[in-house]
Amino acid sequence: MKEINHLALDGHALALFLAVLEEGSVTAAATRLGLTQSAVSHGLKKLRRIVGDPLFAKSGRGIIATAHAQTLALKARALIDEMRAFAGGASFDPAQARLSLTVAANDFQRDLLLPDFYRQVAARVRSFDLRIIPSQSPTPAMLREDRCDLLITPRPPSGIDIVQKRLLQDHYICYFDPKARAAPTQADYLAARHITVVYPDNERLDFDRRLEASGIRREIVISVPSFSGVPVFLRGSDMLASMPSLLASGLMHDLASVRIPLPARAGALAKLPMFMVWHRRYQKDPAHLWLRDELEKVCRAAEVEKKAAR
Repeated sequence: MKEINHLALDGHALALFLAVLEEGSVTAAATRLGLTQSAVSHGLKKLRRIVGDPLFAKSGRGIIATAHAQTLALKARALIDEMRAFAGGASFDPAQARLSLTVAANDFQRDLLLPDFYRQVAARVRSFDLRIIPSQSPTPAMLREDRCDLLITPRPPSGIDIVQKRLLQDHYICYFDPKARAAPTQADYLAARHITVVYPDNERLDFDRRLEASGIRREIVISVPSFSGVPVFLRGSDMLASMPSLLASGLMHDLASVRIPLPARAGALAKLPMFMVWHRRYQKDPAHLWLRDELEKVCRAAEVEKKAAR
């Protein structure tokens, strides 16, 4: 049998290897890539023969990468970047494009922006595959390691190779059930019981962190892992929830709201900018540039709708 050498490497094999490494599971990698488990196992077997390393070892119910595989991952990502640059043309025709995009976003950004973004892009290209993963507390590694192509967050990670652009400016407001209580005054707000969001990685909302840092204390009695869990607890209770104003016409549509009833200095604490963030490798990529522009259009429409609803 002819010996397999470095010329047998291809981009699909590298993408398969990185998917298994990032997911920590052959099954999860197969689902992510749209392949069968046997196809992924076969691809790994071939790659092991090429690089002369087992690449992964069993660990409990999952697998972990060998030390050599961790080193190879950096090279694999660099090679895929080179392949992408090699294949990318100077022009981009959306009507002929087959695009795939992985976006990291928490539920607020996901539900507010990405459905319209998907519909808008899918209507203009030949095919569009959108994968959404939770951003939680975002890190530069998510972009550097190609775990996502684009990140949407109010708290952009920084780095010399990380690029950001503000998409929109929102602010926190105070939601309540008008059938259960009156609009809160400042004294009411500070004395009330509150509902808030704490993400699964224990990351708190910016507003909550800023308020605490400024010395303003509230009694938070319920914490849920996403914004979608707030309304069901708020309805029929005298509790309050400080959430983004852009939720008013959607998730919180049947609840009343007022500006956060705190002194003027708290206005700055209630600001909520939203950024899109990407790695510099995509800065001039025509497809990525076009997708970023489409996302900006969706955000502009969301801000226009918000102003019209006032």
